[in-house]
Amino acid sequence: MPHILSHFLQQCTQTPDNIAFVEEASSLTYAEFQTQIHKISTALKNKQIQTQCIAIALNRGTLAATCIYSVLYSGGIYLPLDMKTPAARLSFIINDAQPTFIIGLGSAPSWLVHAELWLDINTLLQSDTQIPPPFPVQTDSLAAILYTSGSTGKPKGIALSHQALANFSTWASQSFELNSQDRIASLAPFHFDLSIFDLFSSLAVGASVYFMPAKFSLSPSRLTTWLSEKQISTWYTVPSLLSFIALKGALDSTDLSHLKRLLFAGEVFPTDYLIKLAHLLPEVDLYNLYGPTETNVCCYWAVKREQLDPHKTIPIGQAAANAQLSIDNLTGELQVQSLNNFSGYWQQGKLQPVEQARYATGDKVSLNAQGEYCYHGRLDRMLKCSGYRVEPAEIEHCINQLTGIAHCAVVGIKDSTSGQRPAALVVLKTGASLGDTIKPLRQLLPAYMQPYKFLSVDTLPVLSNGKIDYQTIETLFKT
Repeated sequence: MPHILSHFLQQCTQTPDNIAFVEEASSLTYAEFQTQIHKISTALKNKQIQTQCIAIALNRGTLAATCIYSVLYSGGIYLPLDMKTPAARLSFIINDAQPTFIIGLGSAPSWLVHAELWLDINTLLQSDTQIPPPFPVQTDSLAAILYTSGSTGKPKGIALSHQALANFSTWASQSFELNSQDRIASLAPFHFDLSIFDLFSSLAVGASVYFMPAKFSLSPSRLTTWLSEKQISTWYTVPSLLSFIALKGALDSTDLSHLKRLLFAGEVFPTDYLIKLAHLLPEVDLYNLYGPTETNVCCYWAVKREQLDPHKTIPIGQAAANAQLSIDNLTGELQVQSLNNFSGYWQQGKLQPVEQARYATGDKVSLNAQGEYCYHGRLDRMLKCSGYRVEPAEIEHCINQLTGIAHCAVVGIKDSTSGQRPAALVVLKTGASLGDTIKPLRQLLPAYMQPYKFLSVDTLPVLSNGKIDYQTIETLFKT
């Protein structure tokens, strides 16, 4: 039975006194964590939540992890919300996902229309401690719904099964040789697919997860000091952060002797920064992981330092997690068949199953002389911003809703450390001010989707067929 919690439950028996989570000054053993799961699961069982979607309205940390494990233990589907995203986007996700309940801290927030759905985690934790068995699941039983930016202009939910999560989790823990002595740094928010490694690959082997304070992502030297003090052995993160610490993290004077491996994914790692990182951390194994949320990780490349060339992008490597990969002969698009693959999109409170076994990634790839897959960019307009998938259409949809905007077009501009950043070309209505017009955008889009630059023009450039000329727009932002 591919229950994503199966290996974790074994660890609770084998290593009950091992530390499961560390957050700030508090820690939780596997036994203590299991007790909390039993408390919440008992409360959820009384509400008969099996096979239903439960939203988690908590920031990354021990409480949120406890809720996620409890929902899965009870047979539910967890939907992690980005609590830093604007209320309008949260409301859309809730309306679209139609969760049975929303677990949070304290009283229901003002943006939640249906306050009766709200469950306070502190109340759940006061339940009598019983030991209900884990709810049995089938191979295709859904486990998680992760909302990402959508090409239709609205966020869309990617539904992942227990099999998909378990297949990746087991592959990752085995491939990177995780064990019960590992200390894993966790910075990825739980709505981001990198968190699947932090949440499940780690606890499947009895390792300890250390929640990195979010503020350290803005201070590279404090970040590396924290890695040193906590004796972190493993960290899975985005290239932009690793580039940041390679440049300004004082790696040459910080003791990172416990660090064994760094995994990165979500965007292209600028090769010159990777070379610098590899030089500063010569004993650390580096891995480039690739895959859209729909496939989790389908390719990976163990960084070969002698192969790094500052004038060439690094490969995405070979098939991961027993995926079957193919390249479309006409377009060069990578197609993936894998047990990791998603079950379909979650819309209006139900699953819209995928029709084909192979998922077309929308990414153009090729094979190099070593038989490794190499990434050559998107075939569509999707951007990767600080590791997040961003559809320009969703940004355009929000901008076009603003009073004072007649037309707009959004493109991605390359950034030296964060991959791409969105930029917007707008046509204002008569008498409108650009500064005043775009102010409400902060309430509509999360920070990583906010255009870093706006340009105002009289008309958008178009091609001879009347379609928007995005290539010319990109040129305007480069001049």
